[in-house]
Amino acid sequence: MQKPSIPKGTRDFSPEEMAKRNYIFNTIREVYHLYGFRQIETPAMENLSTLMGKYGEEGDKLLFKILNSGDFMANVGDDFSSNRLATKISEKGLRYDLTVPFARYVVQHRNEIAFPFKRYQIQPVWRADRPQRGRYREFFQCDADVVGSDSLLNEVELIQIIDEVFHRFGFPVQIKMNNRKILTGIAEIIGQLDKIVDITVAIDKLDKVGLDKVNEELASKGISEEAIKQLQPVINLSGSNQEKINTLKSVLSTSEIGRKGIEELEYILDRVSFVGIESELEIDLTLARGLNYYTGAIFEVKAVGVEMGSIVGGGRYDNLTGIFGMPGVSGVGISFGADRIFDVLNQLDLYPSSAVNGTEILFVNFGQAEEAQILPIATKLRKQGKRVEIYPEPVKLKKQMSYANDNKIPYVAIIGENEMQNGTITLKNMETGEQKEVKAEEYVQQHTK
Repeated sequence: MQKPSIPKGTRDFSPEEMAKRNYIFNTIREVYHLYGFRQIETPAMENLSTLMGKYGEEGDKLLFKILNSGDFMANVGDDFSSNRLATKISEKGLRYDLTVPFARYVVQHRNEIAFPFKRYQIQPVWRADRPQRGRYREFFQCDADVVGSDSLLNEVELIQIIDEVFHRFGFPVQIKMNNRKILTGIAEIIGQLDKIVDITVAIDKLDKVGLDKVNEELASKGISEEAIKQLQPVINLSGSNQEKINTLKSVLSTSEIGRKGIEELEYILDRVSFVGIESELEIDLTLARGLNYYTGAIFEVKAVGVEMGSIVGGGRYDNLTGIFGMPGVSGVGISFGADRIFDVLNQLDLYPSSAVNGTEILFVNFGQAEEAQILPIATKLRKQGKRVEIYPEPVKLKKQMSYANDNKIPYVAIIGENEMQNGTITLKNMETGEQKEVKAEEYVQQHTK
């Protein structure tokens, strides 16, 4: 007999775990609503023509491709070498992120959308990556994007959203920020503008592999030893945000695009100072965000004091919709990694009890006569939002109590023969073992005001 299993890099979630995950989704959703974002959904699979070429060479390798049908290979010969045949057997893929499908959505529905368009999505994505701690093949993203606006106030509000979400979760984070224009300016200054993608992909790995490995990768991409040497002070730039900006102004004084990136960083930092945030906001020039479509400000967020990769990422993209025939539409967005946030909250044990508790009251079942008394009481309580269960069968009391304990139900309500005669309910606190008898009518009135 085959042993049940799931694919590597995926997970099952128990009812308790789903309560925790819904707490995460609902918290993020509530904050998105505060800033005027509205929800959409897109299909799990997209045409490969939509997905391919949007994530860079490395990203394209991580796409899960789908056969056109389950038995499509039955009539295909042994020649798998041609691209034409590959296209013929697989024309669709699972979405790699929510941003490219969103761009497709905007173009496809452009006549139904009022710009600027503020949308959020909370849906799963799939990547054929090597599973490891904090990295999964199937995971949820919680995206918010604004398209049709060049204003950097959007970036400021996204920083506020990040800060508010983690304030509600109750743990500190560090928000790292950079600008792809600055990185382009640096590549221009060292005479390696044609290698900008290779440079950004390499330095984005600094935290993971270290400086020596980054320099090795830069060299392997054909970047000269002199250019790599010129990059070192920039990669290792330190000091306060203002000190970093002052250094960049000197380094990039002859690069127009580099100076533009510095101006954008200064504007964002200035406006954030007006609203004040609890999170640490740091300029980090090693932050590159490997995806090719970012063109301006880029963000990454890490939990303070927790060994975990980035839990939020995002940035500005100036022409993502152009690849679908709608040029000149700028956008900016962020994505919360719900699965990594789930792991951090578990590690820190920060879930409020109200978020993870299920049923609040279990009514014991002694038989049909008692059921007739319980049903109207339970119905009134449910109408007022109380989470109530009635045990479905009149089995032994010990079994019903065990059910309450196993499901962490805090109170058991008992209506037996004596309670029916007296018009009362016996309530048992399952944590303390304390029991008290209350008038049924008064109890219902008390909890249905």
